[in-house]
Amino acid sequence: MKKDKKAKKVRAKRPPTFVESLIPIVAMLLILTIGKGVLGFATEPLLILVACVAAIIAFRVGCTWDEMMDEICQKIAKGMPAILILITVGAMVGTWMSSGTIPMMIYYGVQIVSPKFLLVTAFLITAVVSVVTGTSWGSVATMGVALMGIAEALGVSLPATAGAVIAGSYFGDKMSPLSDTTNLAPMAAGSQLYEHIGHMFYTTIPATIVSLIVYAIVGMNANTGVSVSSDTVTTMLGQLDSMYHWNILILLPIIIVLAGSLLRLPTIPVMLGSCVVAGLEGIFLQGVSLKNVLGATVNGFDVSMISRAGFDPANAAESVTKLLNRGGMMSIMTTTLLVLCAFCFAGIMSKAGFLEVVLHKILSIAKSTGSLILATVVSCITMALCTGNSYLSILIPGEMFKDAYRERGLAAKNLSRTLEDAGTVFVPLVPWSAAGAYMAATTGVATLSYLPWAILCYTGFIFAIIWGYTGFGIAKLSDEEKNRIGGSEG
Repeated sequence: MKKDKKAKKVRAKRPPTFVESLIPIVAMLLILTIGKGVLGFATEPLLILVACVAAIIAFRVGCTWDEMMDEICQKIAKGMPAILILITVGAMVGTWMSSGTIPMMIYYGVQIVSPKFLLVTAFLITAVVSVVTGTSWGSVATMGVALMGIAEALGVSLPATAGAVIAGSYFGDKMSPLSDTTNLAPMAAGSQLYEHIGHMFYTTIPATIVSLIVYAIVGMNANTGVSVSSDTVTTMLGQLDSMYHWNILILLPIIIVLAGSLLRLPTIPVMLGSCVVAGLEGIFLQGVSLKNVLGATVNGFDVSMISRAGFDPANAAESVTKLLNRGGMMSIMTTTLLVLCAFCFAGIMSKAGFLEVVLHKILSIAKSTGSLILATVVSCITMALCTGNSYLSILIPGEMFKDAYRERGLAAKNLSRTLEDAGTVFVPLVPWSAAGAYMAATTGVATLSYLPWAILCYTGFIFAIIWGYTGFGIAKLSDEEKNRIGGSEG
């Protein structure tokens, strides 16, 4: 009887036409551009609306609701390991704040500031802070603000300083295993987190070198004869020193993660081990209560959790609270919801065959590896311009191009690298994006003014295109990967 009911749901299915395949994509661009970019609506319901448009066309070509749901569930199942890593990252950031691991890195990193090489230092300092914290926004809101004050006092170009601060911050946002986008890109492309980070060195290091050369030349011509002491930095360092007991042992959680990545150990158990060690250090070295450590794991760290003599949380500077009050598993829930909504759209597109039709059209034009990477870059930038959202600039092009890279015999880490080169770091250059508006408001410099100086944010994808056409830094699928793909498809 059940078989009969299931048989009734089977419908005659036909391949979609190119126009039918384009309708959901055009609808996505229009709905997200107008809804998110112009009207400022929440992204998640807009994605659901786009998924509904795709479902209507999918039903037209013969897909049933059960088939679409099955495909959506498969997409979510494949993305679940990365989602779990994201949640673990939230817990890790919260516990690292409790132990003093992140604050210690910032405390000693800040003190290398040299006014003579302000632009170079601005890039390096914000890069270090973002790598350690996994957030570009927090880096700009804390060290970025202090560096802008120093630049103004020294007479150094504010747009140049803002560009260096933002470029450095997004270096860390791109390369840190704690960053949400650094986890999303390999999830969308089908690569592994640490191989993805390692492969980004091919484009990120050249872009960094170009940036530092330009900043060094400009910085050497700036007036550095004025002696400046930043009250923001002094206050921050003083309060961090009064909050935490510095000890070399509190670097152990970082060493655990680095050792785990070098030894190719499973990511989640390594991160959980780091959380446990950081939590114990928070209790026994920093005097944070067990209740607060567990609270930081779930809801994020708060400076009020520190009860060290000589420090009053009520008097904590705004720069300190912005820097430290973060993390927790709950902080990842918004990103997780966005991913699930994106998978609804991606699952329907995949099941109906829309992506195959569009990809074959692109592949008929993209005859070489270089043209395929160029098409990926254009798609990411188009999504960034239309939606102003770095997550969508990664997730949707990643889903669309994943099979194309595989068919060309290219390793998935080529795609995940390009998604970050043209997605993650390009979004703050879009004036109407949330990132662009935030960076402009925080630094006090208009987006289009700092854009030329945020050199890393656009040279990365330029190198990606060049390497695509020359073949340098392009990884092919290994025999092991081919067998794994073949086994999963079978």
